[in-house]
Amino acid sequence: MKAERSRVFAETYQGYLAEIRKIDFLSRAALLGVAVEDEALIIPLYDTVYSFNRDGVRETKGEQLTPAVQVMICKYILSCPAELPTEKADLVADLVTYREFKDSGPLTSYFTTNTNKTLESTFAGNVAGLRQRASALGGTIVSSEIYDLSLVFHAFPRIPVYLNFNDRDDIFPATCSVLYRSSAARFLDMECLAMTGTLLTGKLIGRKSM
Repeated sequence: MKAERSRVFAETYQGYLAEIRKIDFLSRAALLGVAVEDEALIIPLYDTVYSFNRDGVRETKGEQLTPAVQVMICKYILSCPAELPTEKADLVADLVTYREFKDSGPLTSYFTTNTNKTLESTFAGNVAGLRQRASALGGTIVSSEIYDLSLVFHAFPRIPVYLNFNDRDDIFPATCSVLYRSSAARFLDMECLAMTGTLLTGKLIGRKSM
């Protein structure tokens, strides 16, 4: 199953790469929130920086890439909107769960199992561990009177990811929620958006890259 999934991602990556070569992808840098260097887009994805030129995606430190990450980066470039979406002034009102995005239905169960539930089971009774892992990944702590720990990460520059965690107590189990700004769907399709959540979870729990 894993080998088949990797094959599909590899084929998808080659298709996306062919599409991007037909466009002026460097002109999208400002809208994507990324830099241009030596005819390449410099694209951060959480704590790792990648470059993209006509030859494809490269990890800037020369580490091995997975087809899934290559697909995510290409989709981010291809989905770039013609103008930046207008964000709601009330940040809380603009945050949505993955389930609330249109067309997320087929992947909602996958997303919940591999993000919220995994983080709940891993860090129940260990908020300090979650805080430490988040800090190592560049996560920022957000002040909250509701949650034991509230964090914000950046999957891609235009896609912040918000994570709220409440630890277990004598009555309730640990709970975790992963939220996005509603504009995230303008930059990625539902499969790649789901992958930003599972990638973050993997990094937090120390799982190898997807």
